[in-house]
Amino acid sequence: MAVLTLVLGLPVQMAIQMAIADRTLAQSPPNRQEQADQLVQYASQLLRGSRYDEAVKTYEQALQIYQELKDRSAESVVLNNIGLTYFRQKQYPKALAFYQQSLTINKQIGDRKGEATSLSNIGAVYNSLRQYDQAISFFQQSLTIRQQIGDRKGEATSLSNLGNGYLNLKQHQQAADFFQKAVTAYQQIGDRNSESLNLGNLGTAYQRFGQYQKAATAYQQALAIFKQMGNLENQSYSLKDLGDVYRSLGQYSQSINAYTEALAIARQTQDVESQKNLLNDLGTAQVIVGDYKKAIASYQSSLALAKKLGDSNGLGNSLIGIGNGYNSLAQYQKAIDFYQQALVLKRQDGDLQSEAKLLGNLANTYDYLGNLPKAIEFNLQSIELFKKIGDREGLGKSLNNLGSAYSSIGNYPKAIETHQQSLAISKQLSYLGGEATSLNNLGIIYSNSGQLPKAIEFYQQALAINRTTGDRNGEGLVLGNLGNAYSKLQQYDQAYNFFQQTLSIFKQNGDREKESLSFSQLGSTLSRLNQPELAILFYKQSINVRESIRKDIRGLSKEDQTTYLETIANSYKNLADLLLKQGRIMEALQVLDLLKVQELEDYLKNIKGSDRTAQGIRVLAAEKALIPQLSKISFENSKDLNSQLASQIQQLPKAELNQVPEYLRQIPQSTVLLYPLILGDRLEIILFSPNALPISRAVNLSQAKLESLVTNFKGDLIDAGSEDYQENAISLYNLLIKPIESELTQTKATTILYAPDGILRYVPLAALYDGKQWLIEKYRISNLIAYSLSDFSPKPKIQPSILAGAFGGKAGEKKFGQQGLPATIKEVQAIANAFQNSTTLLESDFSRQITESKFKNYNILHFATHAEFNIGTPDNSFIIFGNGDKIRLNEITDWQIPNIELIVLSACQTGVGKLGSGVEILGFGYQVQKAGAKSAIASLWSVDDEATQSLMTAFYKELRQGDINTSAALQKAQVSLIKSANFKHPKYWSAFFAIGNGM
Repeated sequence: MAVLTLVLGLPVQMAIQMAIADRTLAQSPPNRQEQADQLVQYASQLLRGSRYDEAVKTYEQALQIYQELKDRSAESVVLNNIGLTYFRQKQYPKALAFYQQSLTINKQIGDRKGEATSLSNIGAVYNSLRQYDQAISFFQQSLTIRQQIGDRKGEATSLSNLGNGYLNLKQHQQAADFFQKAVTAYQQIGDRNSESLNLGNLGTAYQRFGQYQKAATAYQQALAIFKQMGNLENQSYSLKDLGDVYRSLGQYSQSINAYTEALAIARQTQDVESQKNLLNDLGTAQVIVGDYKKAIASYQSSLALAKKLGDSNGLGNSLIGIGNGYNSLAQYQKAIDFYQQALVLKRQDGDLQSEAKLLGNLANTYDYLGNLPKAIEFNLQSIELFKKIGDREGLGKSLNNLGSAYSSIGNYPKAIETHQQSLAISKQLSYLGGEATSLNNLGIIYSNSGQLPKAIEFYQQALAINRTTGDRNGEGLVLGNLGNAYSKLQQYDQAYNFFQQTLSIFKQNGDREKESLSFSQLGSTLSRLNQPELAILFYKQSINVRESIRKDIRGLSKEDQTTYLETIANSYKNLADLLLKQGRIMEALQVLDLLKVQELEDYLKNIKGSDRTAQGIRVLAAEKALIPQLSKISFENSKDLNSQLASQIQQLPKAELNQVPEYLRQIPQSTVLLYPLILGDRLEIILFSPNALPISRAVNLSQAKLESLVTNFKGDLIDAGSEDYQENAISLYNLLIKPIESELTQTKATTILYAPDGILRYVPLAALYDGKQWLIEKYRISNLIAYSLSDFSPKPKIQPSILAGAFGGKAGEKKFGQQGLPATIKEVQAIANAFQNSTTLLESDFSRQITESKFKNYNILHFATHAEFNIGTPDNSFIIFGNGDKIRLNEITDWQIPNIELIVLSACQTGVGKLGSGVEILGFGYQVQKAGAKSAIASLWSVDDEATQSLMTAFYKELRQGDINTSAALQKAQVSLIKSANFKHPKYWSAFFAIGNGM
């Protein structure tokens, strides 16, 4: 919050001096006068010491003497001070009664200055009672008198109080006008402290109605004065305000710096309350820049201080912050849990405003979870509360969120109606930032519903406001939307110019995330203009900017994501498509590998990349020469520049175009990388093997047909009674393997590192069939997360030491909502019998706490239990322990398991129900790897208990040989089932796949 001053009129000491002066004029008996004087002075000391009851009694004794002496002026002053004593105790009705008595006397004796003071103090009471119209009326009367009698200091006070009154009424422009007049008045009388305080208030008024640059200027001026005065406390307040406004301007690093400097001052001055608040602010900024774990740590520190202070309000705020941190980490259930804890506290405190905001947070979280009915329900509750407390600004924001939820379910008429209501409120409040947001959202809805001219009209209105307020981030986003609209209209010259403007703004702002998106939009536009070489360069810049910042990347807000036609991942796919069409296969392979990393970021929100990913995609020498000009390339000269660039690239030898990164050369001989890419009209198969140029093969196939084939094939595999599975297995073999069959033979491949794309992640490559053999009979297969995140260096073989847990239960009975798995007990006991260094945890002993406490003693974790990897958010995917505990996918990275070589989940299922992009499978592999494990084995569906036990027995038998890796052991185990009498159907053996570095 800003430093807001509310001047209550004459200070206590000044009131005493005034009473003494009047007594001298009255020439009253000195003994009674002196007695009254001493009582007033003593009462004032008691008031300063917060000994309110004693102060009132003492003032009353003095009052009685002044009344006996008929000293009306002194009587008025003491009545004022008694009112002030009750005001300090928040006993506003009593304070008001005494101030009104003081006012009556001042009017009777013609004390205009005292009358103005009493009017000001009565206004202060109404202000505290939130009766702002009444407060403004009294402040205005006070101002009029002070101007008439030439009381410049009092006039400045009244101007400041009026600013506060209008600020509380959310009439921000009027508030700013009064604060500006107060600043001028304090400058003229040389009151530097009050000048700086009112500059802070002026900044708050500007910030509240979206004039962020003006707000920043006012805060900076206030800060400069406080520094000159050596006022550390108010320096901290001003820095906090600057942090807030920098955040609104999208200048996040400056925001964090301001909060950090303010926090250091608060620690220096031992201001625990400010430390608590600033830690919350710092956490908020850290959430925005994507430093989520640091953010949660800041909020936790704030929570500890709130507990120390016994501050229920602070506790609630810190819990909200922690919820926000987990929300950003896509750990939505945790976020909801913390929000619900905070909601209980806010309801206990009767804090309806915070309750309303929390309901909005819950609505947004359910929105992210895709539970739109729940999101709408919480938004409606939030709206009702804001209406009840008369918070128009909060109401406008909740209506805006509700409109977005209606838009998400395709109810555009309702969405438009709701955004229009939000817009009307912002106009009434002169809240320009809210107006721009609503206009932008209305533009998006009209754009999505194909009403492009109307969308452009709303975007232009939003753009005008953002330029007026100096909101460069908002301006850039709206310019991007205008570019999208003109792109849809196929007016690419207009679209190109708008995207160039967005690029310029985000570069100036230092917002590399949105700079990357702007490059992508320019690449997309140039691609549509049939300028592929230049489009490739813009796309490369987009991806390389993104990859260079991945170590501290922040996730886009939901609002920002709606700004762009394409998802970020589509930029990678579009670039790969262009490169493949140009025969630039190695570059395309690099793009596809980085696409896996980006998909993980979109899903898990915790991908920090590596030195390899930070290098991005190689930029050719001819491309490098153009990079300094990219932001200046106009629509008019782009065609000529594209022709020049194409000519230079065509002259390069193939070996130059297909340089292999050094770390890819470490892949063992006889091992190949297989990267399929699903495009709208075809399937591209890319194969890389050591010491050879990569190859690509295009297979004409619509995406819809591929999805149908995969869905049918998986259905056949799960059904042990199916007789048609070989037909689909052959079809998929012909799509994925046949085009590169001869190259696999030539390279003498024995191991395939498979990096499937999209829905292909639900296909067990092992179960493809050439008409004679299953693919697993010919090759070891391991699913690859991304080669840039993999270590291909040889690993020493280790002696297995296994921690094995079994879910257990009885056949046909439910346990914690899941089917019992009695065979899992036999499964883990068989493992324990086979390996000396092993421990089993059965049923209730197989709890999360017990299991995690034993990690450091083993190198293989075997969990024979239910696990599900489902589409949607990471919170939808989990592993269940034998006592009913769960660990969700996003929590796996909390494990510290650097000694673990392998994690085996022997009873999990993936893609239950509707199939998605399969990123949950990729996510599981990454989370395991990030936690420290080298590889994992999981299954695509839940397999028969006996078959699983048989396969696992065979798998561990192979591991006991010692000189064998995970993928080879799994291959031999699967082949053993293929050759068995009871489990040769692929349902029983093909579900299991290795993921990670299982070499």
